[in-house]
Amino acid sequence: MVVIKSLWASVQGDPVFMRRVNGWLTIFWVLMIPVSIVTGWVSSVEYVSALSLWALVSGHWSAWQAARVEVHQTEDADVQDVLDEVRKLAT
Repeated sequence: MVVIKSLWASVQGDPVFMRRVNGWLTIFWVLMIPVSIVTGWVSSVEYVSALSLWALVSGHWSAWQAARVEVHQTEDADVQDVLDEVRKLAT
Protein backbone atom coordinates (compact mmCIF):
# COMPACT_ATOMS: atom_id res chain seq x y z
CA MET A 1 0.00 0.00 0.00
CA VAL A 2 2.91 2.34 0.75
CA VAL A 3 4.34 1.74 -2.72
CA ILE A 4 1.01 2.63 -4.35
CA LYS A 5 0.74 5.84 -2.30
CA SER A 6 4.32 6.78 -3.18
CA LEU A 7 3.73 6.10 -6.88
CA TRP A 8 0.48 8.10 -6.82
CA ALA A 9 2.24 11.05 -5.14
CA SER A 10 5.05 11.04 -7.71
CA VAL A 11 2.58 10.85 -10.61
CA GLN A 12 0.57 13.79 -9.28
CA GLY A 13 3.66 15.92 -8.89
CA ASP A 14 4.88 15.41 -12.46
CA PRO A 15 2.87 17.49 -14.94
CA VAL A 16 4.87 16.21 -17.92
CA PHE A 17 3.98 12.62 -17.07
CA MET A 18 0.32 13.54 -16.55
CA ARG A 19 0.24 15.31 -19.93
CA ARG A 20 1.76 12.28 -21.65
CA VAL A 21 -0.64 9.82 -20.01
CA ASN A 22 -3.65 11.93 -20.92
CA GLY A 23 -2.33 12.37 -24.47
CA TRP A 24 -1.90 8.63 -24.99
CA LEU A 25 -5.30 7.88 -23.49
CA THR A 26 -6.87 10.44 -25.83
CA ILE A 27 -5.20 8.81 -28.84
CA PHE A 28 -6.35 5.39 -27.63
CA TRP A 29 -9.99 6.47 -27.36
CA VAL A 30 -9.90 8.25 -30.72
CA LEU A 31 -8.57 5.05 -32.32
CA MET A 32 -11.29 3.06 -30.55
CA ILE A 33 -14.05 4.98 -32.40
CA PRO A 34 -13.66 3.19 -35.76
CA VAL A 35 -12.84 -0.10 -34.02
CA SER A 36 -16.04 0.07 -31.99
CA ILE A 37 -18.11 0.91 -35.07
CA VAL A 38 -16.62 -1.92 -37.17
CA THR A 39 -16.93 -4.53 -34.41
CA GLY A 40 -20.44 -3.44 -33.44
CA TRP A 41 -19.43 -2.63 -29.88
CA VAL A 42 -21.33 0.66 -30.15
CA SER A 43 -24.57 -1.23 -29.67
CA SER A 44 -23.18 -3.10 -26.64
CA VAL A 45 -24.49 -1.90 -23.30
CA GLU A 46 -21.25 -2.95 -21.59
CA TYR A 47 -19.11 -0.94 -24.01
CA VAL A 48 -21.27 2.17 -23.76
CA SER A 49 -21.27 1.83 -19.95
CA ALA A 50 -17.47 1.53 -19.88
CA LEU A 51 -17.12 4.51 -22.18
CA SER A 52 -19.50 6.56 -20.03
CA LEU A 53 -17.60 5.65 -16.88
CA TRP A 54 -14.32 6.63 -18.51
CA ALA A 55 -15.82 9.97 -19.57
CA LEU A 56 -17.05 10.58 -16.04
CA VAL A 57 -13.72 9.69 -14.43
CA SER A 58 -11.58 11.65 -16.90
CA GLY A 59 -13.85 14.69 -16.65
CA HIS A 60 -13.64 14.78 -12.87
CA TRP A 61 -9.90 14.09 -12.97
CA SER A 62 -9.39 17.02 -15.35
CA ALA A 63 -11.45 19.34 -13.18
CA TRP A 64 -9.53 18.24 -10.11
CA GLN A 65 -6.19 18.86 -11.82
CA ALA A 66 -7.34 22.30 -12.95
CA ALA A 67 -8.41 23.15 -9.40
CA ARG A 68 -5.01 22.04 -8.09
CA VAL A 69 -3.30 24.35 -10.57
CA GLU A 70 -5.49 27.25 -9.51
CA VAL A 71 -4.62 26.64 -5.86
CA HIS A 72 -0.90 26.66 -6.68
CA GLN A 73 -1.28 29.83 -8.74
CA THR A 74 -3.12 31.54 -5.89
CA GLU A 75 -0.43 30.49 -3.42
CA ASP A 76 2.29 31.75 -5.77
CA ALA A 77 0.46 35.07 -6.17
CA ASP A 78 0.15 35.40 -2.39
CA VAL A 79 3.88 34.79 -1.97
CA GLN A 80 4.65 37.38 -4.64
CA ASP A 81 2.44 39.94 -2.85
CA VAL A 82 4.31 39.34 0.41
CA LEU A 83 7.68 39.66 -1.33
CA ASP A 84 6.60 42.93 -2.93
CA GLU A 85 5.56 44.29 0.47
CA VAL A 86 8.88 43.25 2.03
CA ARG A 87 10.79 44.91 -0.79
CA LYS A 88 8.78 48.12 -0.31
CA LEU A 89 9.50 48.15 3.41
CA ALA A 90 13.21 47.41 2.85
CA THR A 91 13.68 50.42 0.58
